[in-house]
Amino acid sequence: MDVVVRGKNRPVPARLKTLAHEKVARLARFTHDAGRVEVDFSELKNPRVPDRQLCEITVHLKKHFVKAHASSSEPGAALDLAIDKVEHQVARIKERRVARNHVRHGNGHVSGNGPPDVDSAADDETADGPRIAKRKRFATKPMDPEEAALQMELLGHSFFLFTNTENGRAALLYRRNDGDLGLIETTS
Repeated sequence: MDVVVRGKNRPVPARLKTLAHEKVARLARFTHDAGRVEVDFSELKNPRVPDRQLCEITVHLKKHFVKAHASSSEPGAALDLAIDKVEHQVARIKERRVARNHVRHGNGHVSGNGPPDVDSAADDETADGPRIAKRKRFATKPMDPEEAALQMELLGHSFFLFTNTENGRAALLYRRNDGDLGLIETTS
């Protein structure tokens, strides 16, 4: 595991670098495919903020990356908080990988009862209605719905667009109001 410790606009003391290397080494309990870990320390210049020491950790795994940040009055405490967050996320990834490789109970696919309810007010919109404020383009990666659910959770989004490997069509995974996931797939 390659560990890089940096300071943004400030030097990092040797004691803090050593502490960061020791703490990051604990991640090996949860994953064996961590290639690079970046630990960035910075300080807010605003004197009104009590927790001015920031620590941001990025872990590059084989197919994913995990990112967490925390702030505290001391850089060591910020490091501990950020490490706890990263360990939690990496442990979740490990649990899902283990669960995916074991026999499933039940139907084994993402639950969804069809498309979300359509708001009838959308039909009554005029040209003065909502406008498109932002456009985003990206390439979709072929994956199965379970992997898409994992990516959506890691990104913290409420929906995720992907190409379904089961049928080769575009699909949208979304979080329903009841907390379950819904899957919308295109047809030809």
